[in-house]
Amino acid sequence: MNHKLSANRIVDLFSIRYPLIQAGMIWASGWRLASAVSNAGGLGLLGAGSMYPEVLREHIQKCKAATDKPFGVNVPLLYPDIEQLMQIIVEEKVPIVFTSAGNPKTWTGFLKENGIKVVHVVSSSKFAKKAEEAGCDAVVAEGFEAGGHNGREETTTMVLIPAVCEVVKIPVIAAGGIATGRQMKAAMVLGAEGVQIGSRFVCTPEASSHLAFKEAIVKAQEGDTQLAMKKVVPVRLLKNKFAEEIREAELRGASEEELKNILGRARAKKGMFEGDMQEGELEIGQVSALIHNIKPAAEIVEEIIYQFENLKI
Repeated sequence: MNHKLSANRIVDLFSIRYPLIQAGMIWASGWRLASAVSNAGGLGLLGAGSMYPEVLREHIQKCKAATDKPFGVNVPLLYPDIEQLMQIIVEEKVPIVFTSAGNPKTWTGFLKENGIKVVHVVSSSKFAKKAEEAGCDAVVAEGFEAGGHNGREETTTMVLIPAVCEVVKIPVIAAGGIATGRQMKAAMVLGAEGVQIGSRFVCTPEASSHLAFKEAIVKAQEGDTQLAMKKVVPVRLLKNKFAEEIREAELRGASEEELKNILGRARAKKGMFEGDMQEGELEIGQVSALIHNIKPAAEIVEEIIYQFENLKI
């Protein structure tokens, strides 16, 4: 492959070959997936949101053994034992942290003092500015198409990327609805300097998600996902019995407390990790409609970059 992508702030910031980041998704992004993406020239992220602190330590150590390339950790700032997670990240000398779901001011200073590069995930230009002011090195601007936790504003990637690029000077990474080289090219034309891809990497042998979940994604069509639980924390889900139960509750005006009761505990683990396709919470993006197979992470990186570099526009 050639190196049209080499002169790029994201490539330079993370010391990677391609400005392509694999999202740190719960119940999917363990050391196997992160190391495979990093070895292929992208940036692999561990998804700390579904890991106990000592489990995260184990994944960091295994990732170090599996790759000599940079990798990072995604930390949702709502995580209950966040002090322990941050301590482990510093002790294990993780070079890059992506934070999400919370105020970037809380931990950015601490991480930067420890020589860690910090990126925050945002769903609006207002929050992008706050991330820049907090000292973040870059932002991920994630559109409404994305799987998992999502912005209440429902701004699509096509609108969000140029809006964020207008208000910040730090590099912008596009996320939400990206699974192909064509979509990566579109994001870069809109002003992004890199892309973060989640859903596509769930459908890999290296992702720790259950095979039944991966197969359901491959079968998904347009309209098979929906945004739910805006009263709690907005999340995009693959439609199933649980998602329908939530939808019916929302239509009748259920309170935040009732929605939390329906959600219960470990609902995401039940679906994405244990493979309960009816009662589980199945977080995935709209781009699932464009995912037609399960293939190794390295092949996906190669395919996306090849299409990106050879696309004539």
